[in-house]
Amino acid sequence: MSRIGKKPISVPSGVNIKLDERARSIGVSGPKGDLSFEWVDGVSVAYDEGDKKITCTIPEASMSQRQQKAYWGTTRARIQNMVTGVSEGFIRKLNIVGVGWNAKVQGKGIQLNVGYCHPVDLTPPAGVEIEVENNNRITIKGADKHAVGQFAAQIRDQRRPEPYNGKGILYDGEVIIRKQGKVFGA
Repeated sequence: MSRIGKKPISVPSGVNIKLDERARSIGVSGPKGDLSFEWVDGVSVAYDEGDKKITCTIPEASMSQRQQKAYWGTTRARIQNMVTGVSEGFIRKLNIVGVGWNAKVQGKGIQLNVGYCHPVDLTPPAGVEIEVENNNRITIKGADKHAVGQFAAQIRDQRRPEPYNGKGILYDGEVIIRKQGKVFGA
């Protein structure tokens, strides 16, 4: 049994579910946006309007197959993230550490000055919003957890944190273990 897959998903008020079992797709809409997902064959999803709960199951014969159990848990987790995203949204924060390094919002995109001879311009995917505070704190918001996390990783990849000087683009709360440089004449 999948410990994740067998848990029901409770749907908060203000979130609408559109389930199409023949096409194996689910649409979730709420105050923060609209998301849709198509699950794999072998997993069945049911929505109970009275209890406002979504349940995911697989056939009893597939319980011994690891791949089917993995799809079961993944399907349930993706649907849970969709419901959470359209009702509350997801936030990822980044900090820029470095002398003279900064970021600013330009139109819908972001411009990073992180030690290169040219600024780096990045455009977020649809449904993702960017805010910059004090030129060195970036906040990424959106309903799609994957899109928010992927764009945050894309920004971080422009200048990963390095352990010798501690400079780079870090996730909020990330700790870089510092290394001692070479010591001469010791």
